[in-house]
Amino acid sequence: MLKIDTSLRPADLLKRLVRVWELSAAKIAAIEKHYDPAKGSPVLTVRGRYTARGWTEWTQGFQYGSAILQFDATEDAEFLDIGRRNTVAKMSPHVSHFGVHDHGFNNVSTYGNLRRLMVEGRLAANEWEQNFYELALRLSGTVQARRWTRTNDGGYIYSFNGPHSLFVDTIRSLRALAVAHQLGHVLMEENDRKVSLLDRLKQHATATATYSVYYGQGRDAYDIRGRVTHEAIFNVNDGSFRCPNSQQGYSPFSTWTRGLAWAMLGFAEQLEFMRAIGDDGITPDLLKAAKATCDFYIETAAAADGIPYWDTGAPRLHRLGDWQSKPANPFNDFEPVDSSAAAIAAQGLLRLGRYLRNKRYWQAGLTILSALFDEPYLSVDAKHQGLILHSVYHRPNGWDYVPPGRKVACGESSMWGDYHAREAALYVQRVAEAKPYLTFYGEVT
Repeated sequence: MLKIDTSLRPADLLKRLVRVWELSAAKIAAIEKHYDPAKGSPVLTVRGRYTARGWTEWTQGFQYGSAILQFDATEDAEFLDIGRRNTVAKMSPHVSHFGVHDHGFNNVSTYGNLRRLMVEGRLAANEWEQNFYELALRLSGTVQARRWTRTNDGGYIYSFNGPHSLFVDTIRSLRALAVAHQLGHVLMEENDRKVSLLDRLKQHATATATYSVYYGQGRDAYDIRGRVTHEAIFNVNDGSFRCPNSQQGYSPFSTWTRGLAWAMLGFAEQLEFMRAIGDDGITPDLLKAAKATCDFYIETAAAADGIPYWDTGAPRLHRLGDWQSKPANPFNDFEPVDSSAAAIAAQGLLRLGRYLRNKRYWQAGLTILSALFDEPYLSVDAKHQGLILHSVYHRPNGWDYVPPGRKVACGESSMWGDYHAREAALYVQRVAEAKPYLTFYGEVT
């Protein structure tokens, strides 16, 4: 169980954040200089150097989005150039990618961050440049919304596995639909039928809250409040829910902690967005899911320092003894930790804490970042291209590098873990310095 430091304040982390951004700058520059984009998007490090790992192209937006966040935090124009130039040159295939559910990851992290900076007045006003970013965001949200499966009680955006598959990850990718709706866009179907992107966002969020999150109400023999399943499977013939499943977790009946973290952050962000646009229609569903998942993370999924192991049901986790009562050990011989889940979860806790004015969630988020932005998680080796160490990608498939002399993966980074650590750092920095509150859609109204 996470041991929450109730004394931490955002300002207490500022000195650490200076170090984070210094290290981050060198690593972004090294990737830009040495990585060969012809190999595909960089996904995770092997022996400290970023490499591709084929599944889908879902991480390139984190690569260039990281450079934009670096500029946002430090005002170093070198990184604005890296982010803006590569977004224009390389991100357009992601805008029109009909084969994935990751538009919020790729396109809101790049086009969205650039638009946000322009709206905030951080970039010089340029009508045509802003129109370019906004056109990309309108199309991206619409393309994502087109991946639609109807259910007997609504519908959802289906994953790359096919129309039967609802991934919990997609709750955070809903940002693409939110921004496109905010910009006044709609999905045009046959016979000029207009489909509301906001309605699809609401239906998908409700489906995720209903079928991906458990509430301790006896849904199955493993129904524990706040537990999350990676994938919900539906019968596409009649739209009925069939069963939970997991692609990257240990089992359908345990909780893959990065999936849990995606839910925590995705629900919290959508609560903020709904409040900002004055729509509380699905707020009860979102709030129920957000509180359940955040409570489960604090009480069950996290070790004492807030860093989780990769799955709450990992088969050899018991070999670590009472692992929940002590800090996570990334160098153990039995199961890997996943620092990327911690980076994502921390921001979810902070956002929900602020939304509810709840000190427990807020302080839990700060506690996680206090651990994450220090060794052994902060990567201080100048030769290592990753920023946050001890991230894992796909434990069941064995995709993560196990160093010589070790029995489980450790010491490596992921593009999403590094991006979300930077995003969380920027979030806290803005709060500490009383700067505009960070959201994916612009300032809170």
